[in-house]
Amino acid sequence: MGILEGKRGLIVGIANDRSIASGITESVLAQGGECIFTHLPGEKMERRIRMSLEELGVKNPWVMPMDAGSDEQLDQVFAKIQSDFGKLDFLVHCIAYADRDWLKVGAFAATPRSVFTQAMDLSAYTYQAMAHRAAPMMTDGGSMIALSYYGAEKAVPAYNVMGVAKAALEATNRYLAMELGEKNIRCNVISAGPVKTLSAMAVGGFGQILEWVEKKAPLKRNITTKDVGDTAAWLLSGMANGVTGQTIYVDSGYSIMGL
Repeated sequence: MGILEGKRGLIVGIANDRSIASGITESVLAQGGECIFTHLPGEKMERRIRMSLEELGVKNPWVMPMDAGSDEQLDQVFAKIQSDFGKLDFLVHCIAYADRDWLKVGAFAATPRSVFTQAMDLSAYTYQAMAHRAAPMMTDGGSMIALSYYGAEKAVPAYNVMGVAKAALEATNRYLAMELGEKNIRCNVISAGPVKTLSAMAVGGFGQILEWVEKKAPLKRNITTKDVGDTAAWLLSGMANGVTGQTIYVDSGYSIMGL
């Protein structure tokens, strides 16, 4: 019997089979959890997520389109979840966005207001917005997680405005944990090491980051989406009942190094 047997939750952010969200889905399913999903609007994005879910062995998935930047669409999706299921046990937020033209070395100070606010909205505010809508359905308590990166804590060349947005995400998580704790809802962030995903490849010099981590991290390797997925499954389960408001590093130990 898996540690998530009888638990159902929403996973937001599968782009393809290499997404960290796909790794989390795989681990949650392996532990007996049931997953429902959203995708960016459009037939192409729907095909992409359905192909990814088919590879994971998910048959007849519950999938809805959702632009997380739209309050109206957020309301529609969570109202549909309420209508179809009535209850949620977990929420997994795996979305982030910043204009890739500004994810280059030397581009941060000139970041336009529109690029800055869009990154903050889609990468940080959406976690709060989803948590606000999901919490009333977590009638027996629950668990929420979001994804961050070391660039939220330290200045990483080319990560730029995304690092600022991830710092806001981590702060958002702490305030959610404080407020929702009395409802027995836990909120945590996984700070994942670099992984070859669609979003990560938009960061300038990403290949060099992978090489550097492999050389300098204590485990002498880069992480996999399964590494993140297994940690997520633990955080979503009752085995992590005493853990909330935390940023958990899954990065082969890189963040402990003084280099």
